[in-house]
Amino acid sequence: MTATTDGSAGAVGPRAAAASTTHDTGATAPDLDGTAARAAERAAEHLLALQDPEGWWKGDLETNVTMDAEDLLLRQFLGILDADTTRAAALHIRREQREDGAWATFYGGPGELSATVEAYVALRLAGDPPEAPHMARAAAWVRAGGGIAATRVFTRIWLALFGWWRWEDLPELPPELLFLPKWFPLNIYDFGCWARQTIVPLTVVSAKRPVRPAPFPLDELHTDPDRPNPPRPLAPATGWDGIFQRLDKALHVYHRVAPRALRRTAMNMAARWIVERQENDGCWGGIQPPAVYSVIALHLLGYDLRHPVMRAGLESLDRFAVRREDGSRMIEACQSPVWDTCLATIALADAGLRPDHPALVKAVDWMLDEEVTRTGDWAVRRPELPPGGWAFEFHNDNYPDTDDTAEVLLALRRVAHPDPARVEAAVARGARWTLGMQSRGGAWGAFDADNTSAFPNKLPFCDFGEVIDPPSADVTAHVVEMLAWEGLAQDPRTRRGVEWLLANQEPNGAWFGRWGVNHVYGTGSVLPALTAAGLPGSHPAIRRAVDWLGSTQNEDGGWGEDLRSYHDKAWIGHGVSTASQTAWALIALLTAGERDSEPVRRGVAWLAATQREDGTWDEPYFTGTGFPWDFSINYHLYRLVFPLTALGRYVYGEPSPGKEG
Repeated sequence: MTATTDGSAGAVGPRAAAASTTHDTGATAPDLDGTAARAAERAAEHLLALQDPEGWWKGDLETNVTMDAEDLLLRQFLGILDADTTRAAALHIRREQREDGAWATFYGGPGELSATVEAYVALRLAGDPPEAPHMARAAAWVRAGGGIAATRVFTRIWLALFGWWRWEDLPELPPELLFLPKWFPLNIYDFGCWARQTIVPLTVVSAKRPVRPAPFPLDELHTDPDRPNPPRPLAPATGWDGIFQRLDKALHVYHRVAPRALRRTAMNMAARWIVERQENDGCWGGIQPPAVYSVIALHLLGYDLRHPVMRAGLESLDRFAVRREDGSRMIEACQSPVWDTCLATIALADAGLRPDHPALVKAVDWMLDEEVTRTGDWAVRRPELPPGGWAFEFHNDNYPDTDDTAEVLLALRRVAHPDPARVEAAVARGARWTLGMQSRGGAWGAFDADNTSAFPNKLPFCDFGEVIDPPSADVTAHVVEMLAWEGLAQDPRTRRGVEWLLANQEPNGAWFGRWGVNHVYGTGSVLPALTAAGLPGSHPAIRRAVDWLGSTQNEDGGWGEDLRSYHDKAWIGHGVSTASQTAWALIALLTAGERDSEPVRRGVAWLAATQREDGTWDEPYFTGTGFPWDFSINYHLYRLVFPLTALGRYVYGEPSPGKEG
């Protein structure tokens, strides 16, 4: 990965980035239909070739080098770090370093302090000497950014495990947190599912405060090695930040006087909570961070590495490793087979593949087998709701989500399956569960209903990204679209979702994208939902969105929006054109009745002109979102499934509720 030292991907700002790529998109109107049809055919052939024999699709899920660094630190902590793993991980980490010595958290992005510190430490574990030029540049960049003291809490926890940081200088997270009843503020179910799965094991780590011998010092990463953590003044006690800082000080006092029996009971409760949520494949929640911290916590509580729980957990982490042809090893933070499979099914069906095609039938068989029919943590807020839905990963029965469920149901409806009764039963369960997960305001969050408490984000510990799961426009839109396909467009619950979407349109005409980058994704999700729910293309909200998309189209005919749009409004709707974001814009415009408009013709021409010979597209830019700005994702299948969907709908017309294929 290379970028300019200011992280601008070779451009001076959002508008320059938007115009930084040019392609010949000179297909004229008479031959554009044929060009688009041929591009769709090539893309479909490539996508079909990627299907697993069991019926699923899965592209690589690329995030940033903290995943690789923390994997090495975990193995060092457990005493199981081997030379081959270290060499392969270091090869990947070195390749991702920027010219200025830092590491970014997304392609073309600015250097990020915590990622740089963790990458540096991992390379030290791999034997890279601090005086090596690439290491010296990294250390100088870290010192210029404030040193270790300015990193996020998670980074300093990893360093504390080896004595490179004092536990006393970290926010306190007592295991007694698990005693709080579900109605009490800051109980663990006030946190989003990904956060609670991480926080529960970290309460054990925080209580135990383990320290393994440091294999080397890290003085070069401090601005002043003699004062690695200079004191900072507390925020005023009249504000929430000041209140929670003082609460943290009180918890540090409690750590020294906590009754041993009470603490032991709390840690045992945490252990049971963790073990009960281990998935059949050994992982926790299908994502890497909770698995890493769960393994550490259980190990500190006496679980031997040969214990079945530990053995399964470590084996699951090995399955997150992607080996490259050059011998490097990249760790996926998560795996997305259900999401990729339903999106691939929709893309192929909308691109003209016949509804009973064997590939689609096989995909449906696999998705039906992945249905979650057991109760998970979502039932804390919805105890009377029967289960039924889909998760994102291969194994994650504790945390199905409404987003995957909605898209799976949309995919199932596009396929003529030989066992329609089985499909109908699964669809009925999924739709019922999704309706039951509606939040009070009429919208949907991804994993939990009404997960909107403002308190978790105030904790000094929670500086690593979004820790709650409030409703979002993109998830709500997917649910509304699915409900319309199920004949529920006029259901009062669907109408409340539509009203929420209309009320949450941005002043510029776009919608915020929580799980994709950013307003292009949100708008590309919402317009198909609104039209499926019966709003005409002439509706003022739809016209404002269409105008916004037209105003943000790049000179080359594509669309792009940089991740910096999450914290810098100047980037909203601006960025280098990408295949997935261009497809999202086209999907929105097509559903609004803009097929013959100049923006659509230029966008389709851009997709056709930039398609590779093998039928897919190059897309190094990250267009997926884990936490807005804080954790970004490059879904490697996005560059194929979304352009194919857009091209298919351009060639074959808009799918509509009740219409198969």
